[in-house]
Amino acid sequence: MLRDPVVSGPVVSGPVVSRPIVSLQEWLAARQALLAKEKAATRQRDTLNAERQALPWVKVEKTYIFDTPAGEKTLAELFAGRGQLMVYHFMLGPGWAAGCPGCSLVADHLDGTLAHLEHHDVTLTAVSRAPLPEIEIYRKRMGWRFPWASSFGSDFNYDYHVSFTQDDLAKDKVFYNFTMIDTADANDELPGLSAFVKDEAGDVFHTYSTYARGLEELLGTFMILDRAPKGRDEKTTMDWVRRHDEYEKAANPHACCGS
Repeated sequence: MLRDPVVSGPVVSGPVVSRPIVSLQEWLAARQALLAKEKAATRQRDTLNAERQALPWVKVEKTYIFDTPAGEKTLAELFAGRGQLMVYHFMLGPGWAAGCPGCSLVADHLDGTLAHLEHHDVTLTAVSRAPLPEIEIYRKRMGWRFPWASSFGSDFNYDYHVSFTQDDLAKDKVFYNFTMIDTADANDELPGLSAFVKDEAGDVFHTYSTYARGLEELLGTFMILDRAPKGRDEKTTMDWVRRHDEYEKAANPHACCGS
């Protein structure tokens, strides 16, 4: 029997909060002041990107086997002939009836990037611990095309700190997002993004991972909402997010990424 994550209530939108009404000249002055801060933030992002790409690498010594629609593949084979691999750690555990709504929101943004990434020597794939048949059922439901592999039976999710055993969750804290967090804030599956590179000898190196709010820049929806008058319009983190086929349904949707 498949199971679903935690149940939440319907999407509720808050009222528009009015702001001072000013002349065009006053608005322009305020906008120009904000623009200076936006440009500074952009330059800071460029600096962070350079520092991110300058991080040292760790050689992947363990052999991981993944189940894919084309058969079993190693981590090196997931590169699909390219030199760089981005793995989205999608929260879909064994026995889940559906994937995490937050991860599903991320996934809604991925298909359109594939041609651009692949032309730029980057393969993007999702990896989940659910068995491949369960992944394929959910992929078909959601209509996605991006590569998606199962790490079921492998240590991959545990080694990259996005899956936790019941013994892990019985402790006070688990290691996630490069720190120890309270297990009350954890789940058996959590989201993340990991980057790998393969050299000419075929050796694979782990270069970067990010978790939690570090994933927000993958979400064009968030970037647009952040510029809309009401912003993200949420009481707790991502409390409004539903799977894209659930917004109009009467039945209560599910959430597992919110606060």
